[in-house]
Amino acid sequence: MYEAVHVAPDGESPAVDVVERAARLGFEGVVVLARDATPDHDALGDEAGVDVVDGVEIVAPDPERASGAVGGHRPEHTLLAVRGGTDRLNRFAVENERVDVLTRPMADDGDVNHVLANRAAANGVRIEFDLGPVLRKTGGRRVQALRGLRKLRELVADAGAPFVVSASAPSRLGLRAPRELVAVGETVGFDPDAVRAGLREWGELAARNRHRRSASFVEPGVERGPYDEGSS
Repeated sequence: MYEAVHVAPDGESPAVDVVERAARLGFEGVVVLARDATPDHDALGDEAGVDVVDGVEIVAPDPERASGAVGGHRPEHTLLAVRGGTDRLNRFAVENERVDVLTRPMADDGDVNHVLANRAAANGVRIEFDLGPVLRKTGGRRVQALRGLRKLRELVADAGAPFVVSASAPSRLGLRAPRELVAVGETVGFDPDAVRAGLREWGELAARNRHRRSASFVEPGVERGPYDEGSS
């Protein structure tokens, strides 16, 4: 299973601390979602003994600026996410095939409805179930986060939309072991296997994108093979 993490200067901890803690907690891989940070992903993975995925999260005030950032970053990173939190940004992300994941869709003023869930399914954009607020908030804000996750779970299930699961940890201290995330997911009404599938999806998405960036890939279903000199 994989977790997505935020690293300095976007997060509160250096990348090496976050990745090493994720490895100790039992994750097989870590997606490093960085803004303005350029960690050495291969070195991090070798040191921690886990797969480290080069990712980026686009954080923009509106779809117009998000669109420019997606165009600029898409060729450079294995995994690209767009942070939602407003209806316009959520819609932009699920309607854009270049986006891998819509993160934090229910944060701030964000919302998701059947139309957006269906667009995510059609375009293969993963919707993030962000368990972070349930883990870190208290009182009414925690209740609101639970309500939002339950609504999102129902919409995603109805639409058959792809999804990922994360604790959206801002630092190494915000990370939780897979079994803890499964337990939190159960309080929202998730089947434990669904939470595990959402954690594995980060790694499966990274593997797909790495293959698509390889020299042999032409388009889905079409690969470049070795040239046979004896064929006509």
